[in-house]
Amino acid sequence: MMNDKLVFLGLLYFIQGIPYGLQSSLLPVYLRGAGHSLTRISLTKILYFPWVLKVLWAPLVDRTCTKRCWLVGTVAGLALTCLVSAAISPDVQYMGVAGSLLAMNVLASVQDIAADGAAVRLLRGQGELGLGNTVQVVGYKAGSVFAGGGLLAVIDVAGWGWMFALLACVYGGVALFVWGAPVLDGESLRGQGEGRRGSKDVMQPWKVWRKLLSVPGTPWTMFYVLTYKLGEQGAITMFPLFLLDHHMTARELGVWNGVVAMAFSICGSSIGGFLLSQYSIGLLMRRVFMMRTVSMVFQSSLLQTMRSSNHNGKNVFGAYVTIGESIAVLSLSLQHFIAGLITTLTFTTMMNCTQRAEESIQATHYSFLATLEVLGKLSFSALAGGMVDTVGFPIAFILFLFLTSSSALHVWRATETGILKEQLKEQPQ
Repeated sequence: MMNDKLVFLGLLYFIQGIPYGLQSSLLPVYLRGAGHSLTRISLTKILYFPWVLKVLWAPLVDRTCTKRCWLVGTVAGLALTCLVSAAISPDVQYMGVAGSLLAMNVLASVQDIAADGAAVRLLRGQGELGLGNTVQVVGYKAGSVFAGGGLLAVIDVAGWGWMFALLACVYGGVALFVWGAPVLDGESLRGQGEGRRGSKDVMQPWKVWRKLLSVPGTPWTMFYVLTYKLGEQGAITMFPLFLLDHHMTARELGVWNGVVAMAFSICGSSIGGFLLSQYSIGLLMRRVFMMRTVSMVFQSSLLQTMRSSNHNGKNVFGAYVTIGESIAVLSLSLQHFIAGLITTLTFTTMMNCTQRAEESIQATHYSFLATLEVLGKLSFSALAGGMVDTVGFPIAFILFLFLTSSSALHVWRATETGILKEQLKEQPQ
């Protein structure tokens, strides 16, 4: 039964990561190669905005119909959107591409609410919670690699249209799988009953918000998920573009940043799930956040050095690169590995907080925290390019380092006197 749950959730989060992979790995390199400014590239992050707004319709998804209906409807909608995207020419229909990606983000954000609600209900006990959050993070990132890194590597062979036709088949197959998934068989009657009882609350959203904010640990978790990725997100977004400006090709970035670095991120997320079964989450967060700060110090110093480095040696693609650029790939991989670890720890912290809420608002509560998490990353990603254009890479990375250090201090204080204190010595069950 547990394997059925993991396969079900893994597939849902895999296809949920596809729009992110298309937009985060394909568009920045494509637009930069076409000569667009970093400011304009950063502004494409606006297409992620439905993920910020999803908390507004989360109560509707939480209280009406069943999770199966919402999941099948949104996944089928994604399949249709991909079929439309296959007929678009990205070279001459830029706004059409943007519209298709926006539609995919809208549908994926609604799917996310239903998938999170199903996960909160299906996962029971510390063991299932750790494995479930690992599958969630790894599945999402694997979807990103499949869409982003894979598309950059094979688009010259398969073409834009055939790639989206393939994605439409993937979404269609998953929609059929969810329609017949036995793990959701027990939710139908309960979901209908809760829908009738909760319909009044949907029409009175202030009652829902009051319940959300009264859940123990919610205020600290809100601030944490808003800020924990700020410095890291700025570095992860801008460092690959710095390498592109310093003679690393788009093809190389497609491999190193779209595939290799993401593989390190998936590895970090997987190891995070294993560590959660061995150590307390408070102790892990304390140590991993310090590791991330040290990693940022190293990357910022490396960036300063690379700006004046001379080119020598050859890489496997035949391009002349410096030893510093080789170390940069290692730095990028290490950064993604630590980011994967922190993401698994963070989503487990969020789900721990959500499971203290009433069952009737758990999906809404988790979606609320996830929305804040996306808002923190999205807002800073949209500003990072303009910041680099204005003050340059060196000063921008000093700010990224300051924000990373501040989040580490916030977590450390929580393990000393705050919400994570009681979890510091707590052993996993």
